[in-house]
Amino acid sequence: MKIPAISSKQFRKLLEQFGCYFARQGATDHAIFVRETSVKKFAAPVQTGKKDLSPIYIKLVLKQLGFTSEEIKNIFR
Repeated sequence: MKIPAISSKQFRKLLEQFGCYFARQGATDHAIFVRETSVKKFAAPVQTGKKDLSPIYIKLVLKQLGFTSEEIKNIFR
């Protein structure tokens, strides 16, 4: 599984495509995204206005939102 570096705008669209939604924008350059499962509600800050988000950062955010390793693999196939 190889996660590409993508822009923050593309990452936000990707999150929305896989069931996450925008919750709020704080005073900083982070937007809070939420993902609800049948068991739990997950939230994570996502950087905005960046041309390239690193693959490590993208994986970290996806893990914070409760995605399993298998789900992450399926997202980037």
